Amino acid sequence: MIRALQASEDNTGASRQDVEPTSQGSEIDLSAQVWEEGEDTDSSKAKAPTYDEPDFMIKALQAAKGKIIDSISGDSSIAEEKIAGAELSEHQSEEVENESSDTDTLPKKPDFMISALQAAKEKNAASIIGNGVEKQTENTPSYPSMFDQAEQTAASIISSFSERFSRSFKAQEKPEYQLPAINLLEEHQQSVLSYSVEELDTMSRTVERVLKDYKVIAEVAGAYPGPIITRFELSLAPGVKVSRVSGLAKDLARAMLVTSVRVVEIIEGTPYIGLEIPNQERELVSFREIISSEQFQQAKSPLTLALGKDVSGQTVVSDLAKMPHLLVAGTTGSGKSVAINTMILSMLYKATPDQVRMIMVDPKMLELSIYEGIPHLLTPVVTDMKEAQNALRWAVAEMERRYKLMSKVGVRNLAGYNQKVEDAAARGETIRDPLFQLIDPLAEGETFPVLSTLPHIVIVIDELADMMMIVGKKVEELIARLAQKARAAGIHLILATQRPSVDVLTGLIKANVPTRISFQVSSRIDSRTILDQGGAEALLGNGDMLFLPSGTSVPTRSHGAFVGDEEVHAVVDYLKSHGGANYIAEITQEEPAVNTTGAENVQDEVDALYDDAVSFVMETGRASISSVQRRFKVGYNRAARMIDQMEEENIVSEPEGNGSRRVLDRE
Repeated sequence: MIRALQASEDNTGASRQDVEPTSQGSEIDLSAQVWEEGEDTDSSKAKAPTYDEPDFMIKALQAAKGKIIDSISGDSSIAEEKIAGAELSEHQSEEVENESSDTDTLPKKPDFMISALQAAKEKNAASIIGNGVEKQTENTPSYPSMFDQAEQTAASIISSFSERFSRSFKAQEKPEYQLPAINLLEEHQQSVLSYSVEELDTMSRTVERVLKDYKVIAEVAGAYPGPIITRFELSLAPGVKVSRVSGLAKDLARAMLVTSVRVVEIIEGTPYIGLEIPNQERELVSFREIISSEQFQQAKSPLTLALGKDVSGQTVVSDLAKMPHLLVAGTTGSGKSVAINTMILSMLYKATPDQVRMIMVDPKMLELSIYEGIPHLLTPVVTDMKEAQNALRWAVAEMERRYKLMSKVGVRNLAGYNQKVEDAAARGETIRDPLFQLIDPLAEGETFPVLSTLPHIVIVIDELADMMMIVGKKVEELIARLAQKARAAGIHLILATQRPSVDVLTGLIKANVPTRISFQVSSRIDSRTILDQGGAEALLGNGDMLFLPSGTSVPTRSHGAFVGDEEVHAVVDYLKSHGGANYIAEITQEEPAVNTTGAENVQDEVDALYDDAVSFVMETGRASISSVQRRFKVGYNRAARMIDQMEEENIVSEPEGNGSRRVLDRE
C-alpha cells in the first residue's frame, strides 16, 4: 500500500492547478492528466479536466482484493507482489473480482482493508504537505472526502465477501448427526381385557383354599394385575416355610386352570411371598412406547437399554455401562433374538457413532446381518468364527492400549478421559498423544498426533454356543479377559445363547459377567446355570424374562419390548442414508497386533528364564519338557514353549519315535 502511495505522489502532487472535481452519483470522476509546466491553462481555452480514480487508490483497492484472494490460497508472497505491482485497468479489476467470487472458503473477515485505506489517507496527506503544500486550495480535490467514499466502497466489498463466504462455510460444515426419529417405529394399539375386581377376589379365595387343603395357612394380602401376569402377595401363618408353598406350584397351577405358577420366595421390602399367575390375554409391549417413556428419554448414558415392563406395568430400562457386561439365555421362541434387537436399537436411538461403536458376531448369519453398513459398526458383521476370534483379539489389544493411554493422561476410566479431552478443546488447547513415538523427523507440514474422544465399544455375540464349539478354549480366555478388565476402558459385552449349559456358560465366564437375563428355558438345571436359581423354566415365552442385575440375588420378572423386522429395516435404512460405514480392516485380520491371552502374556517371563533353560539343557544333555518343569518349577505349557523355541533355534532336535529329543552340536 505504501509503495502504491509513493508511486502516486508524483502524479497527484505534481499538479497544483485549480481543478474542480466533478461527481456523478456516489463515484468521484477525477482526471489522471497532469499538465506539463508551461502549458497554457487558460480557462477560456482549456476545458475543465475530468479525473479518473487516482492511481494510488486503484492500487490500494486492488492490492487489498489481491490480499483477500492470496490469504485464502495461503500464498502471502503473491499479495506482496500485487501491492508493489503495476497499475491495473478497470477490466483487470473486474477479472480480479470474478476470480475472488469463485473462491470457496473465507479465512476471516478482512478488516485489514479499511485499516489500509485509512493509512493510505494519512500517507497521502503527509506526502502533499511534504512537497511544500501547506494547505489545499479551494479547487484542490478533497482527499479526505474522497477516502471517506472509498472506505464506504471498501465496506460494501467486505460485506459482499463476508456474506458469500459465510454461505460457503455453512455449506461445507459437517452436518450434525441426527438420531433416528421415533416415528420410524410402529405404534401398536391394542385393547386387552384385564381381570375385574370380582375375578381377582374369586382367584384369591381359590388360592387360599388350595393351600389350606395342603395344610398351609396363608392369606392373600393383595393382587396386582400386570401386562403379562397377575401377582398375588401372600401372608403366611407363623411357622410355615416358604419351601412348602414352592413345592405346591404345580398343584396351584392345576387348581387355577393355568399353564404354570411361579412362586416368588422374597418380595423385597415386604414380609410377603408372591404367586405369579399368567393372564388370559397378554399385552404386547411396544418398543416405541418404551423409548418414548420418561425414564428412557431422561437417561444420560449412551448405553441405555430399553428392556420392557415389569409385572406392575412400569418401564424397565438399564445402563449397560453399569452392568458392565450382559449374559442372555433362552430357548428357541422365547424372545431372545427380539430382545437383542431392542438392545441394539436402544443404543442406536441414544448414541451417535462418535459415542458408541459396535462389533457384531452372528454365527447364524441371519439375525444381525440386517445391521450391515450402519455407521456404528467397526467392522462388517462377523459370520466366520475364525474372524470372530481375531475380532476378540483386537478388542483385547484395544483394551490394553486404552489402559496405557488413560494411565499416561492420568484418568481412571473412559468417561474421565473424554472429559479431559473435551475440557482441553473448550479452552482451545490440544493434548499430544503420549503413546506416539517419533522415529523419523516430522515431514514438512506434518504435526504430532493429538488426542480425541474415544467411543464406547459394544461387542454383541448372538450365539455363544456355536463359537465355543468351533473355536473352543481360546474364545473363553478372550471373553474372560475382556469381562475382567474392559469395563473401565469402555468396552462391553452382550453374550447370547440358546443353550445355557455348563460347557457353554463356564464358571470363568459367569464369574465375570454378573448381569444376566433369562428367557424361558427347558429345565430347572438350565435356569440354575444362567441365574444360579430356578424359575426360568416356569416363564411363558414370547418375551417373558427374568432380569438379574449386577449385585443382586433376586431376579425381576419383566416382559421384553417387541420390535418388528419392518421397524428394524426402517431404522437401519435411515442410518445408512445419514452416514456410511467406516470399517477398520485390521479387526478381523489373522495376525493380532499384540499378545492377547493370559498364557501368551507371560512371554516376557518365559524370556527371562529361557537363557537359563538353554544352559541347563546344554549342561545336562536332557532336552525334555519334564526336566525343565522340575528344574525351574514351571507349568507344562511354559516348559513346552521353551523346548519348542529351542527346537526352532536348532538347540535340540525334533521329537524322535519315543518322544525324546537330542541336544544338537552347535559347533
